[in-house]
Order: sequence, then C-alpha cells, then structure tokens
Amino acid sequence: MKKTFSAAVALSVLAAPAIAANLENPLYMPKQGAVYSKTSAGVMYKIADDSNAHQKKNHDGATEFPIWRIHEELGYGILDNLEAYAKFGYTHDGDIDRKGMHLGRAGLKYRAFESTDGFVWDVYADAQLGGISEMSGAYTDKGFNYDNYSNGRWGFHVGTQVGKTWSKLSVAGFAEVLRTFGNDNNSIDITQFHVAEVGGLPITALGFPDEISVDLKSATEVNAGLKAFYQLDDRWSFGAGFTFKHHADNGVEGLASDLEAVPANVATQLATMMGYPAAAAPIVGAQVQEQVLNGLLAEVEDMEDGFDEYILSLSAAYQMTDAMQVAVYGEYTFDESHPKSQNGTDVKAELGVRLNVQF
Repeated sequence: MKKTFSAAVALSVLAAPAIAANLENPLYMPKQGAVYSKTSAGVMYKIADDSNAHQKKNHDGATEFPIWRIHEELGYGILDNLEAYAKFGYTHDGDIDRKGMHLGRAGLKYRAFESTDGFVWDVYADAQLGGISEMSGAYTDKGFNYDNYSNGRWGFHVGTQVGKTWSKLSVAGFAEVLRTFGNDNNSIDITQFHVAEVGGLPITALGFPDEISVDLKSATEVNAGLKAFYQLDDRWSFGAGFTFKHHADNGVEGLASDLEAVPANVATQLATMMGYPAAAAPIVGAQVQEQVLNGLLAEVEDMEDGFDEYILSLSAAYQMTDAMQVAVYGEYTFDESHPKSQNGTDVKAELGVRLNVQF
C-alpha cells in the first residue's frame, strides 16, 4: 500500500510539468534559456452592422470575406519566472481596401507567485507599438475611410493574470489596461472632401494640403477574460476562452499641419459669392478657411468610433513532437459599436491554424 501511494505521488508530480510545457496552456511560461514561437494564420468572415458610419457609406449589411490575418508571438525565458515576449499581427481586408499591422506589443511577464498546489500569479507590462506605422486614411464627403489598422500611437499595457492547475485542467483569468499617448503620427488624404457651405469647393482649394496630420488625443482601453485548458493525453489538448475588449473613442484636439493662404482667385470668388467687394477677398478667404477648419475639428473632436467586443474562442491542439505542436482555433465575436464606428458587425467569425515550436 505504501509503495502504491508513493508511485501515485510520483506520477502526479511528473504529470504537472508536461501540462505546464504545453504552449496552448494559458499558464505556460518558458524556463530559463528556452525560446518559443507561436505562428497563426486565419481567415475571418464579417457582415457589417447598421451603424451611422456604415449607412452613410452604403456598407451596412455588406459582407467582407476573405479577411486574412497573421499572428506571431515570440518568447524567451530570462529566468524560470521571468519572460520576455513580443506579439505582432497583420490583417488584409480586400473588400474595404484596408490592411496593415493591427497588433504590436513587446514586454516582460513576471511570475510573482507559484504554489505547490498549482496556483500562479503573473504580472506583466509591455510597450504598445502602434506608433511604428502611422495611422492613415482618407476623409471624404461620407466620412473617414481607414487605410490601415494602426492607431499611430505609442503606449503601454499593464496587466495581471491568476490561474490554477488541477491535474489535467488549467483555468486562468486576466485583466489589463492600455494607455496610448496622443501624437500627430498620421496622414489623412482630404482631396475627396468638399465644403458644401461654399458651393461644394474641394477643401484643398482653401489652402489645405492634399494630406493633413492631426493631433490625436490619448486614450485608455481595457481588456479582460477567462481561459480554460484541458490536457486529454500526451498528444491532445483543448482550450476555450471568453475575452472582453473595450476600444475607446478616438478624438482630435488640433491640426498638426500648416495651412497656406487661400489662393487669390478663390478668395475673390468667395467674396463675390458672399456679397463683399473684391478688395475684401483676402479677409473673407481667411475667415472662411478658419470657419471650415473649426467645423472640421468640431466634427472629429470626438469621433464616436469606439466599440466593445465579446469574443468566444475554442481550440484543439495536437503534439506532433516534443518540440512542435499544431492547433486549430475558432473565434466568434459579438460587439456593440458607437454611432460612427466602422468596426461594428452583425457577424464576425475567424477560423485558423497555429504552429507552436519550442527551441
């Protein structure tokens, strides 16, 4: 009996490391000197909702498919309880001609506590790399069209995760805050925008450049979620999760680009249109330019483009070798969008495959 009990204890001790070494386990952390890579490729299907922004562009109810998405996560064990990591993501949506990096993070995770009965507590912080590429798009008569997925802003995440492992089952919960810093790292094409108040003149005829840059406000966003993982045997494991993401409204607090004076011929045209003598053209032109600028800034001071996501995820993974694993994953997202958001959907689903490698 004593020998049987000792054998059972030994087996339970041996079982725990096998689960912890599985890269699909949300509580996984590389040992000192270990390196891992998680490479995902997926395809997303979307049906746009009926937000004001989509209706104005006649895009409400429109289907976007295929949307190609690639993710890469790299990690290195500095110590057994300290990890350096980086995460990147790229999206290409041909139906709305929008593409670019949607995810960029690099930072550290520290395992602050780990008990003998499987309870762990992690804290982490990383740089938000949205400033690597500028936010670009075009402002038209029907509103703003995004060209890429970058917000053009640097920032940082601070987060924590707690979890516990019971034999083959691991459960984790996390919460994090993202703070971005306002800047002028953006390029907005305005050649397609016309000013109805002055006879439909293109805004570029009023001394505005073809592309402008604006000073974006800082923003705070929140993510939180629950994850579950089950190790069926030496080869097969399964995961499930629920994630909440709050995407804040963007806002503009000023114009970063310099404006030129309204051309003389346009200023004269404006003065005549408004019943002023030609001699008053320079003053009229400057006043109209200022009114147009203030009206534009007032419209985008609060862009009302925020949205909340509620993401359900499932995965199944197969351990091909001791160092290589392949997983199939699926996600379905419910969301609630603000009136001018172009990210709201009636349907949003993604299916993909992930290759995990330990070095």
